[in-house]
Amino acid sequence: MASTTYDCSDPDDRTAGLAAAARAVRAGRLVVLPTDTVYGIGCDAFSATAVAALLKAKNRGPDMPVPVLVGSWTTIDGLVLGVPKTARDLIEAFWPGGLSIVLPHAPSLAWDLGRTRGTVMLRMPLHPVALELLRDVGPMAVSSANVSGQAPASDAAEAEAQLGASVSVYLDGGPSGEPVASTVVDLTGDVPRVLREGAVSTAEVAEVLGREVAVA
Repeated sequence: MASTTYDCSDPDDRTAGLAAAARAVRAGRLVVLPTDTVYGIGCDAFSATAVAALLKAKNRGPDMPVPVLVGSWTTIDGLVLGVPKTARDLIEAFWPGGLSIVLPHAPSLAWDLGRTRGTVMLRMPLHPVALELLRDVGPMAVSSANVSGQAPASDAAEAEAQLGASVSVYLDGGPSGEPVASTVVDLTGDVPRVLREGAVSTAEVAEVLGREVAVA
């Protein structure tokens, strides 16, 4: 099936593109979308077949689980075992934005994001196109839009050059700016741990939490 690219700087094309992307996600197909860090390749988080197709498109195995993007603060309540105060504080301070949090996922969820060991990495991106799509279709499994080992795409053309026809819909939101990854904070243990420092500094995380944080 041929891919279609939509120019989200054009209001009509943006509307058509978001509708096409929503249809693709609901049908278990892959889409590329702009985020506030780098471009992402995404799919329905609850479709194991779609997540497997995403990993295949990236030439990546299940040993690196796929993060989940959400369109609102409250979406995570149904996805995790519980939302501790540390998570609430970080969400209020940095969402939408460049901070991902790792929490135990709700055991009732039927999803397969890779070898997650019972956890899920969640983020709410600061990008209007991404947020509109997420609010329409719900949580999406989203990874950087690149083939494993190559540079993450900072625009839709770079993403298409790497991923080609494996993706049904490309949403072109212009250049993503500096390709800075999100900061990842693991909240599954007694002490918050920064697994990767990116857009948000470890010092900023510690300041919001009012405590020391470990660095992996």
